[in-house]
Amino acid sequence: MSQAPTTMQTGETILSVRNLVKRFPIKGGIFSREVASVKAVSDISFDIKKGETLGLVGESGCGKSTLGRCILRLIEPTSGQVFFKGQDITKISPTEMRKLRRNMQIIFQDPYASLNPRMTVEDILMEPLEIHGIGTSRRERIERIFKLLDLCGLRREAIARYPHEFSGGQRQRICIARALAVEPEFIVCDEPVSALDVSIQAQIVNLMQDLQKELGLTYLFIAHDLKVVEHISNRVAVMYLGKMAEIADAEELYTSPRHPYTKALLSAIPIPDPSYKKERIILRGDVPSPLNPPSGCYFHPRCPEARENCKTQFPELRDLKQLSETPHRGACHYAE
Repeated sequence: MSQAPTTMQTGETILSVRNLVKRFPIKGGIFSREVASVKAVSDISFDIKKGETLGLVGESGCGKSTLGRCILRLIEPTSGQVFFKGQDITKISPTEMRKLRRNMQIIFQDPYASLNPRMTVEDILMEPLEIHGIGTSRRERIERIFKLLDLCGLRREAIARYPHEFSGGQRQRICIARALAVEPEFIVCDEPVSALDVSIQAQIVNLMQDLQKELGLTYLFIAHDLKVVEHISNRVAVMYLGKMAEIADAEELYTSPRHPYTKALLSAIPIPDPSYKKERIILRGDVPSPLNPPSGCYFHPRCPEARENCKTQFPELRDLKQLSETPHRGACHYAE
């Protein structure tokens, strides 16, 4: 896949996440007291500029989806701040948040589970229009639904059909149309192609890129397929066990990764050329439990480059040497 095309970036920051934390309490005993907590997201900070796509990658269970849901307050964060266009949305009331959801939407991972099987496409796309008071009459809303179907590559006859009558790729197009119905500026794409066949994945990713150009959208694109992320993203952030390991321009991160975990992830990408030999970095052991993460650097028990101080001192996310115009940050004592 080729590198992500240039988007309508303006330099304006649309989303800022500051020191975001999400812990899930574990209760036990007769009185159901909190006995421990799962640290799903630990002190995450980053910015997203208007019109860009920030890819978010990492192993299953590292906190990617939880982070995306916390940003939209589908899950309430434990602490930290989320600024959308300068407004701290963690401080606003549920009523204000509901109004703001016109500007912030999500596309879920599983198109089979995220659509109500008892609703037609018309019902599914009409619902957000009615909730947010878009359109003054039913005829106007139906015309809007037709435009959404056209935009997402679906036939207008689909309006009367139910989700089970569509293929996986078509269902995901319906999910995308539903997200676009309220004209959002920012969309969290929570592994939107992972449940689809490879050929369908390419179609959906290309559709999302076309929509981004046409509508000026901003994406947080969560995925575990590194080639898909490379294709669609302008910048890429790598998470490990609820922490940010590295964040940089996509081309720079893929060609010059600095964090040992990023290097290991990229070494696992298959190359469709039998004559090309690439060194595979095999990580020892399993991912530690977020219930009881290791001391020091969370990655040190599996890191091939770990040293003594990695066991006791946690590395802060810091600026590394830049090879492009955008900052390159990493959380490793020995990354340069």
